[in-house]
Amino acid sequence: MRCATGTSLAENSIKPAHEIRNLRALSARCCAAVFAGSSLDDTLERESAHLSGADRALLRAICYGVMRERSLLEWLLGQLLDKPLKQEPLLHALLLCGLQQLRAMRVAPHAAVAETVGAAEVLDKPWAKGLVNAVLRRYQREQAALETQLPLASDVRLSYPQWLVGAIKADWPESWRNVLAAGNDQGPLTLRVNRRLTTRAHYLEDLATAGVAAVAIDDAEDAVGLLEATSVELVPGFGEGRVSVQDASAQFAAELLQVEPGMRVLDACAAPGGKTAHVLERYDPALLVAVDREGRRLQRVRENLERLGLEATLIAADANATDIWWNGEAYDRILLDAPCSGTGVIRRHPDIKWLRRETDIKQMAKQQLKLLQALWPLLAEGGELLYATCSILRAEGEDVLQAFIANQPDATEQAIDAQWGEACSIGRRLPPGGHFDGFYYARLRKHSG
Repeated sequence: MRCATGTSLAENSIKPAHEIRNLRALSARCCAAVFAGSSLDDTLERESAHLSGADRALLRAICYGVMRERSLLEWLLGQLLDKPLKQEPLLHALLLCGLQQLRAMRVAPHAAVAETVGAAEVLDKPWAKGLVNAVLRRYQREQAALETQLPLASDVRLSYPQWLVGAIKADWPESWRNVLAAGNDQGPLTLRVNRRLTTRAHYLEDLATAGVAAVAIDDAEDAVGLLEATSVELVPGFGEGRVSVQDASAQFAAELLQVEPGMRVLDACAAPGGKTAHVLERYDPALLVAVDREGRRLQRVRENLERLGLEATLIAADANATDIWWNGEAYDRILLDAPCSGTGVIRRHPDIKWLRRETDIKQMAKQQLKLLQALWPLLAEGGELLYATCSILRAEGEDVLQAFIANQPDATEQAIDAQWGEACSIGRRLPPGGHFDGFYYARLRKHSG
């Protein structure tokens, strides 16, 4: 099929989202926005605010599918077009959305084709309706043959950028294929039971009574995994604060902090507040200070704490700028959940694959080391700092800790004795899969110089 060349690189602003009822047109807008550098979750929130719950779910499913399978879909589209599309980001995204529906979704083929063709007109591209129809019809005819011709290369078949395939292969030489594949799975809904209000055993009984299939997750003492996805508003006890949504890997943070009664605790880079809340549910610190540089994200921490009936001191500030917000009183425990690439949570945020760049990793590692250096003076002698990232890249984990310890004579590693994950030269890491996101933890103790 020959592609016509249309207009406009600023075409995402054709119409306000609330005026568009064609979900395929909205999905094309969302995907094109991500390919231009926007966050998928932020884009979906903006574009779907006017939709019903069912329509919002379908829009999300299409967009998430395209993000997970982008390279594979791009390859298929390349086989179906005689010439590549030029200066047509919306049309390109629309075709990917159409192919995703036909290839991997429970959408009636005739509806997928008709609605995707109709979306071209909604997007002010009536000239492209014939092209969209021809591409999708040809895929239907040639699907079996095209699938057998798919390249074996992981960057295409598993849809990752080449640089990320190389980085994961280098850091996980024995299991890199499994790590890549796990990143394309849909992450399960995992809950954290509020032990101030109930026990995990009692909550599992309540779920069984309500007909909700769930399991206790080994190694994570407060974690419950739901066996079927559901809206968080429908989770029994959520509104009353009996449970929160939090991945099992993230729940290890509170356990590893080992806060004793009366301790002063700092949670740096705290938003959205899941770890903050878990520490307060589990322990009785004299003070917990939660810092985050974004006031909007800190508001989410406040809302989460209010729902759970918990209190903390919230400070909107850059954690690096301790001279501005620190009062000079040392902390017994510091949790540094450092900003990172998010490569351990790709299964929950597949747009990470396309938003991250290879050069980002080095810059993030510098930022992580800088945060460690800034926060270490705030730790009391004999106190412990827990470093955490939802990254599966060594550059953002043990490499950062090795660089820090090499120049910090009063810092020593406290080994993590656990059954989950695997030990690193410093700290411990988990690959993504099952009930666990990819994560890295390291624990440091401050001793007298």
